[in-house]
Order: sequence, then C-alpha cells, then structure tokens
Amino acid sequence: MSLLRALAFVFTLGCVLAARPARAAANVVYVVPIRGIIDLGLAPFVQRVLDEAGDTNAAAVVLVIDTHGGRVDAAVAIRDSLLRARVRTIAFIDKRAISAGALIALAAETIVMADGGTVGAATPVQMSAEGAAQPVSEKTVSYVRKEFRATAESRNRPPLVAEAMVDPDVEIEGLIAKGKLLTLTTTEAVERKVADFRADDLDTLLARLDLGSAELRHRTPNWAERVVRFFTHPVLSSLLISIAILGILLELRTPGFGAPGVVGLAALALFFWGHAIVRLVGWEEVLLIVLGLALIAVEVFVIPGFSVAGVLGAVALFAGLTMSLFGAGVSVQGVVDALFRVLVSLLLAFAAAVVLLRFLPRLPFGRRLVLASELKSTESEGARDSRPVVGRAGVAVSPLRPAGIAQIDGERVDVVSDGAFVESGQRIEVMRVDGNRIVVRLVRDSAATAPPRESLDSRRT
Repeated sequence: MSLLRALAFVFTLGCVLAARPARAAANVVYVVPIRGIIDLGLAPFVQRVLDEAGDTNAAAVVLVIDTHGGRVDAAVAIRDSLLRARVRTIAFIDKRAISAGALIALAAETIVMADGGTVGAATPVQMSAEGAAQPVSEKTVSYVRKEFRATAESRNRPPLVAEAMVDPDVEIEGLIAKGKLLTLTTTEAVERKVADFRADDLDTLLARLDLGSAELRHRTPNWAERVVRFFTHPVLSSLLISIAILGILLELRTPGFGAPGVVGLAALALFFWGHAIVRLVGWEEVLLIVLGLALIAVEVFVIPGFSVAGVLGAVALFAGLTMSLFGAGVSVQGVVDALFRVLVSLLLAFAAAVVLLRFLPRLPFGRRLVLASELKSTESEGARDSRPVVGRAGVAVSPLRPAGIAQIDGERVDVVSDGAFVESGQRIEVMRVDGNRIVVRLVRDSAATAPPRESLDSRRT
C-alpha cells in the first residue's frame, strides 16, 4: 500500500512539473552605447547590462559602437565580459570601431557594420609629453596582438586578419602589405568574414536577425557609474592622489587632527572607491598603502632622522598607489604611465606642502587656518599666565619627535616641535600656542645642555 502511495505521489509530481510552462525567451533586446573614449568606468556598465539581460533571459544585447579607442585594460575587461556572457551579443559598428573598439567588436558573437564604417588600426601607442602618439615596446605589441588573435579564434573569425590590425609586420597577400597597419572598410570586413553583414540602422539589423518585433531597452550609465567614470579619469585620479598626500603631510607636520587630515583621507577614500568599483583596487593595494602610511608615521613620531622605516613606507605607498591605476590586460607602457602619474602627483604634493608650511602661517588667513594665536604676557591679579609666551626660550628635556617635554621659564611643559627632530638638551623657542598645545622650534647655532634631572625634579616639587 505504501508503494502505491509513493508511485501516486511521483506520478502527480510529474504531471505538475510537466504542466508548468517552460520559461520562454523574453522578446527583449538591450541596446548599449559604446561611444567616445573607452575608459575603465565603461567596463562595469557593460557588465551590469549583460548580467541584467542574462537574468531576464533577453533575446540579445546590441553594442552600438562608435569609438576611436581608449584604454587597453578597459577593452580587455569588456572583452572578457562579452566572451562569458549568458546572452547573445551583437556588435553594431556605426560608424567606427578603432583600436580598443575593434577588440570589443571582435568579442561579440555577431558583427554588423553600417555603410562607410571602419574597424581596425589597433596597434597600442603611448602619448608623449607634447601629446603626440609614439610607438610602444615589442612586448606590448605582442601581447595585444595575441589578445586579438585569441578573441577572433573564439568567435571563428580569421585570426590573421585580427593580428594584422595590431602588428604592421603581419602581411596578408591581397589585403595588406608588410609594414602597414590593417583597417577594414565595411565591404572589406564583410568579404573577409570579419563582419557578418551590413545594415544602415538598428531596425534593419534587428529585422535581419528576426528580432524586428523585439522590445528595445536602451541602457545608459546610471549616476553612480558616471560618478565612477568621473573619479577614475586620469587627470582627476592624479589630482586626488596629490590632495591626499598633501593633506596627510600637513597633518603630520602640524599638531592635533584637523582639516588637512580630513581632506586628505576624504581624497584617498574617493580615489579608492572609484578604482575599487572598476576592479583596480583590492586588499593588496589597500594593505600596501596602509602599511606605507603607518611606516611614515613611525618615522615622523618615533624614529629620529630618516631611517629604513621612512624608505620602506615611501616605497609601499608608491607601489600601492601605482598598482591602483592599472588592472588585468595592462601593457608594459601602461605600467610605466601609472608610475609616471604617481611620481608626478607625489612631487606636486611635496612641493605644495613645502610652500604651504613655509608661507601660509605668515598670512592672516593662514594663521586663522592653523588656529595660531600669538599670546602676549599678561598679568591678572598679580598672577602670570601659566602658558609660555611666544618668543620665550627654553630647553628640550626629552627628544621631540615631534612631541616631548621642555623646560620653559623654570617649568616642565608638554610641547610639540614644528616638525623638525629636536634632541634633548637643545635650545628651543616658542613659536605659537594652538589652544593648549605649545609649538616650539629649534634655536640654531646655540649651545645648551639639559638641566640636571634632580634640579628639574626639585623645581617640579
């Protein structure tokens, strides 16, 4: 009897499952624009649309391409997304897919070109200081060449034609001579099986692919993706590095924690956030930068002079920032460019810090900014102000790194140097008083000896 019940349950369950309609393919086509410069912020946008189309079981995703190229690592990221997409992908070249745009087009399952279109000219270049394009190393050309070949092979397109778009040493009889870089017109691309067919507009394309009745869903970058593209722009990301380092330097050289530290950390957070979204920053980069800042802090506050901690901290900070500017698929020249950008940003930050620390306190606005208040000697009911007067001299009782103890007017007080290391026994002078903090500086060319400890203790008592 139990066996009959089990068979009945299985039969009923099978009927229910058979009666459920299979999930039909949604008659929806997503349209994604690939226009202008290809940058790192474009990759997460394309990935988001591909994921959305795959989740909704869409019929296809059409990439409308019109670009002169951009970053190789950004194109490689988009290429990888297209190769592993769970939805049909179509590249509509209207009117050009040059350089990095050609790699994106080759990664799509179907390529359609408008009349007058072009595709190719994908050899990597670097920009000189004057803004002129210059050739890159053979190693970089070889890498990009094989990326194009592998992409063409995965989509059953002529790999030699793809290589000729990158390397002028590739010769194809009847198409391109050695020493020339390949760029195909629409007619040539169709003849050489790079493009599947031509279409003047999107409606014609969809009709040829039996998608004329599909619902079109045009997708554009959302506000968050636009913000990410803004913060990962090469100029702004370099500026954020300079602001972050400048704020941290000013904070280390001034007592307390104030506006410079807040601004510096905010700039560093914006830099990390933008580059983490585009998958350039991982825990390795964050660890390197945190380690670098910690070692620099140890150098400033604990170890006098310039030691190994400072050198290692600078190296770790430099490496972490540089690694945050490039990702997978980056060329050797891309690494060099990232090194140059970080170096320039750091030099600008150090130069600005020197100027601000030297001249800003002399200005009325600068004095208000650092909360400097020049106190004068006052007598109140026969009692002298317990805080030292600006200009009074004293002796460092302990090393100032920059905080420590000094003897001023016969009293032991907590002081902070202006950033320079002061050894115990050296003469110091009160520069300013920031609230309850006494800022002092070393008196040059003056000999002094530390008072006997017992005399200090007696005066203290």
